[in-house]
Amino acid sequence: MTAARIIIKEIKGYHNFVKFLIVLVTLGALASMVRFVFGLGVTTNLNDTFPWGLWISFDVVTAVPLAAGAFTLGAIVHCFHIKKLEPLVRPAIVTGFLGYSLVCVGLLLDLGQPQRGWHTMVYWNPHSPMFEVSMCIMAYTTVLFLEFLSPVCEKFGYHVPLRLLRTIEMPLVIAAAAISTLHQSSLGTFFLIAVDKLHPLWYNPLLPLLFWVSAMCAGISIITVEATMSHKWMGQPDESELLETLAKILPWVLTVYLTIRIFSLMALTQGLLWDRPGLTALFALEMVALIVPLV
Repeated sequence: MTAARIIIKEIKGYHNFVKFLIVLVTLGALASMVRFVFGLGVTTNLNDTFPWGLWISFDVVTAVPLAAGAFTLGAIVHCFHIKKLEPLVRPAIVTGFLGYSLVCVGLLLDLGQPQRGWHTMVYWNPHSPMFEVSMCIMAYTTVLFLEFLSPVCEKFGYHVPLRLLRTIEMPLVIAAAAISTLHQSSLGTFFLIAVDKLHPLWYNPLLPLLFWVSAMCAGISIITVEATMSHKWMGQPDESELLETLAKILPWVLTVYLTIRIFSLMALTQGLLWDRPGLTALFALEMVALIVPLV
């Protein structure tokens, strides 16, 4: 009881948003226990006929690009030599590492037999986009972990590992950008095989490229939101000047995405485009969401 009182007293001092997150984590832990005890079919209502649900579009197709800030900012700072933004790199790496770690946990829950997850590394299927994504997620999480170790070694004074990590820092940045580019684009490859399930407004051969560019947009946006929230609620230094510089890059990336999107729609799309009013309205909303930030 004493330990419980200490925990409750500690939680009472947290911000309300943190308390809300604790509730979410608790509910998620309970749902995970139910999933492992009773199976994936009971908790998701999925089966061999409908193996994927709306959840996969959230935890993989949506959540993974949100953690793309690490490779995006790493490439901007180290490859394009915009050193002014270097103070934002470490927070982006932490966000990316946490994000991809959660993706790995989510994939363990998504797998019908998670105990066989290691089969991907042994029994290769190079013709499957899912194989490429799974290998890249494991490799990229490892790279982010190594990049995440640098501030940890600084904190605890581990000088020998720190020197080694700094020696391989640039190869890690290059590897992170390459691996993340491969698997972010492969998320779009998923939909290339779904010819009959995707409307012509969204189906085109450039989906891998569109997914990759949109991941860069999402990564830059999440870094901005994260830095603003951490300053407002956690008392971290104000990075407004750096965020202003970062915000100037975002319209250019959005312009590239919009150009590719319009080109693919005009030159590469086949079939009826405006035959379903509901989907036409969603497409119009997408275009507005792209154009408004540019204005």
